[in-house]
Amino acid sequence: MSALFKPSSLLAIGDTAPDFELKSQAGETVSLYKTLQTGWVVLFFYPKDHSPVCTTEVCAFRDAYANFRETGAELLGISEDSEESHRAFSQKQRLPFPLLCDPGGSVAKRYGVLKAFGLIPGRATFVIDPQHTVRLAYSDLLNGKAHIEKALQLLHQQYPNQ
Repeated sequence: MSALFKPSSLLAIGDTAPDFELKSQAGETVSLYKTLQTGWVVLFFYPKDHSPVCTTEVCAFRDAYANFRETGAELLGISEDSEESHRAFSQKQRLPFPLLCDPGGSVAKRYGVLKAFGLIPGRATFVIDPQHTVRLAYSDLLNGKAHIEKALQLLHQQYPNQ
């Protein structure tokens, strides 16, 4: 966990993931609990569309998408950016998963994803099972690729039949 976050701020492993409904880049409403009806969810919060570290992170999630789907997991990305920003970012990077708009960061706050230095939206990844239980809560503001590695490691090693 990054030193920029208090360990107690993130939801913990074993916590129940809060449900939410947010708009995607396509203007569709996405519900966490409805998505969980089809299997596991890897929910990742990132600071900003088009920024260098965030672009690296979402492209790494994109490149590993087939691996996530093989485990039965769906990806959902969340930031405070607008639908228009998400749409442009998703099209430019050819993302096969939804990017969700969290204006004001209210969902991020419910997950304990705090702003670094009170200014920069946080970066955190959660792996959530179909019973709504958090199985991974990981945060590292500067290393976006580590989020993919940690999530896939959990899905492949801890839950190989998922």
